[in-house]
Amino acid sequence: MSIKWVKGAALALCGALAVSGGSALAQQAKSLDELLGFVKQGQTTEARENRQREQRFANDKAGQAAELKRAQDERARQEALSTELENAFEENELLIAAKEELLTEKLGTLKELFGHLTSAAGDLITNFENYSLASAQYPGREVFLQELVERMNNSTGLPSIEEIERVWYELLREIRETGAVTTFSADVSSPGGESTERQVLRVGSFNIVDMDGNYLSFQNGKLSELARQPSGPYTGWAAALASASGGLNPFGVDPTGPTGGSYLAAIIGTPTIAERWHQGGYVGYAITALGIFAFLLAIYRFSVLTTVGGRVSAQLRSDKANTNNPLGRVLKIHEDNPNMDTETLELKLSEGVLKETPELESGLTLLKIIAAIAPLMGLLGTVTGMILTFQAITIFGAGDPKAMAGGISSALITTVLGLLVAIPTVLMFTIVNGRAQRIIHILDEQTTGMIAEHTEAKLRS
Repeated sequence: MSIKWVKGAALALCGALAVSGGSALAQQAKSLDELLGFVKQGQTTEARENRQREQRFANDKAGQAAELKRAQDERARQEALSTELENAFEENELLIAAKEELLTEKLGTLKELFGHLTSAAGDLITNFENYSLASAQYPGREVFLQELVERMNNSTGLPSIEEIERVWYELLREIRETGAVTTFSADVSSPGGESTERQVLRVGSFNIVDMDGNYLSFQNGKLSELARQPSGPYTGWAAALASASGGLNPFGVDPTGPTGGSYLAAIIGTPTIAERWHQGGYVGYAITALGIFAFLLAIYRFSVLTTVGGRVSAQLRSDKANTNNPLGRVLKIHEDNPNMDTETLELKLSEGVLKETPELESGLTLLKIIAAIAPLMGLLGTVTGMILTFQAITIFGAGDPKAMAGGISSALITTVLGLLVAIPTVLMFTIVNGRAQRIIHILDEQTTGMIAEHTEAKLRS
């Protein structure tokens, strides 16, 4: 009963809604139809596309099966080819070993000869590129040797008789050029970097100089003028030899020229006396100033004492006291007091000697002090330089022994300067002091003699 009643109520309600909004329901029904049509059309399209996709999958599956079959066939063919090639490789290896054994048997002693030829050519290449001064006159000699060594190392061919003879020729020419003195034109770089063509003179394998006597270096196939020339008469000798037409001429030869000229480089790199002096720094300058002052003081006192000594010697030969010398002034005291008692005269003469002594010994104490201070100042400069050197080693490391040795050498310059000042100062002090003590000794001797004579005269009277 209740279900029927609900159905009836729903139908009645739907009827009421249909009566009240008939036009709106009609439009809604039209949109749903259209949507339904779209859905139906989409289902049809998707079904068709799915069938096409399934068809393609089926076709692809058949093609992949055929492709797999072809790949398997190709794999089998390649495996068969690989086996065939491996067999051929093994056969060729055996054939090569047999051929090499046959080649070794055919070469016999020639193999050892070719080994020596390769070694000799390699040594010549190193010599031509790095050491031989003749390469400046004959450039490009090493190209042929490099090609020959490369071909012989690759075992692609054997050298011909002409090539062997050429190696022999280059070796003999190098031996001859080591003893030849010859001139030729070459491009030479100046210290400023400018390259000019000059006439140069090559003295065997030792040195190369230009016509002005400037020594040249040969590196990396190029000639360049040394930025610093050897000191002394060497450049003059080189210029004289370059302009000479024959005969014997002096010349400074570098004995290490055939191995790179390290001796000449060491001589040129050696600092001069002025450079060594500047390495001492401010302490070295102070020691030098102190030494100059000591030298001038010693010369002045030596000249003064020499003059005074001459006047004293003249006074010894005279009977009358002269006040231009210490002895005369002391004798003047006796002449002015002939009747003075012995004790008083002795005191007066001692006072006169004591008055003259400071003037005679003036400057001697200062010379002694300078002789003692100079080594101490040198030691101070050395210790300071060593501290700076070890600080540099701490920062930059000790990888370069030359730099460390150079720093220590510079630090020791002040010690050398101190000794160079102290030793002559001691000698000068000894000489000057000897002069002063000689005069003082004469004063003491003459004073004692005058006292003895005065006492004897008093006793007689």
